[in-house]
Amino acid sequence: MKATIWHNPKCGTSRKTLAILEETPGVEVEVVEYLKTPFTRDKLAQLFADAGMTPAEAVRKMGTDAEERGLPDMTADAILDEMAANPAYVNRPFVETEKGVRFCRPQDKVLEIL
Repeated sequence: MKATIWHNPKCGTSRKTLAILEETPGVEVEVVEYLKTPFTRDKLAQLFADAGMTPAEAVRKMGTDAEERGLPDMTADAILDEMAANPAYVNRPFVETEKGVRFCRPQDKVLEIL
């Protein structure tokens, strides 16, 4: 099974999620460091929809100026535009497998799609 993780190596939860993936037999891991290889707007919309989340629910508030800029209160389309332009506004990690997409906070959420 292939698993794609949208990862930030500076994030402890993201590192723990990646470790779970790497330690699971039969899982081929693709790591996308999304700060270096940003999301497309369409990919963000697809990930959020498949994870059952709204863009507002995926806004990273800690360590960003998202709240000061009013991101959580913007329309979904406006949030997606902001996230595509500045991927630091996207909370993480997201993992996608053939079984679905999960926002992996806590990291054990990844087990639901393995």
